[in-house]
Amino acid sequence: MRYLVLEGSATAASCALLEEEKVLGEFFVNIPQTHSQTLLPMVEGLLKTCALSPGELDFFAVTRGPGSFTGLRIAMAAVKGLAMAAGKPCVGVSTLEGLARNLTGFEGSALAVMDARCGQVYAGAFALRKGEVEQYPFGEDAALPIEELTQWLEKMEKPVFLVGDGARLCYNRLTELQAEKGSLRLAPPHLCCQRAATAGAAARAAWARGEAVEAGALVPSYLRLPQAERELLARKEK
Repeated sequence: MRYLVLEGSATAASCALLEEEKVLGEFFVNIPQTHSQTLLPMVEGLLKTCALSPGELDFFAVTRGPGSFTGLRIAMAAVKGLAMAAGKPCVGVSTLEGLARNLTGFEGSALAVMDARCGQVYAGAFALRKGEVEQYPFGEDAALPIEELTQWLEKMEKPVFLVGDGARLCYNRLTELQAEKGSLRLAPPHLCCQRAATAGAAARAAWARGEAVEAGALVPSYLRLPQAERELLARKEK
């Protein structure tokens, strides 16, 4: 089973080709360019380097969110186009699960956090046990104030590793609140970026559960309304 994964939910962009659990190749950049400039050239280069065509793949996968609304739309549109042209199914996976899977092999818990601005973070809580990553029932993907994470921390196995572009922000605020003092850890910097290769592990699990869909059925998970809609609602409330 071979599949291509795209990740465009934040500043970093990447694509990866996998065969079962093996990463055949990955292209990754962490620069302030729009993903419309980077993703498709990376896909073209990666397929060429690995001597594969889209038609030789079994499915296509993408992180569906949360994350940058624009980045998610660009990555999802790219995957839909590739899948439709090749006549292949798609799998959408949580950006936060992909981040948590950066810590596969750690023991304890992963608190995946992305800066959502406006005083909020996108967050998901995961147990790390014996090489497996499993989301806690109470820690499903959500957009919430950092302070509310203290309720999750009380229920998570220790130590708790913060991972994602909101890790430092959350670590500073939660330690100020004395939340689970001494049990919080920052994941190593090289593991804090979203990566297509580790999102691939989530995609493989979703494929095994039968969660593949036709390209047209793939939808993003924003977790909250776009900024324009939030501002409109705020004006109406005033």
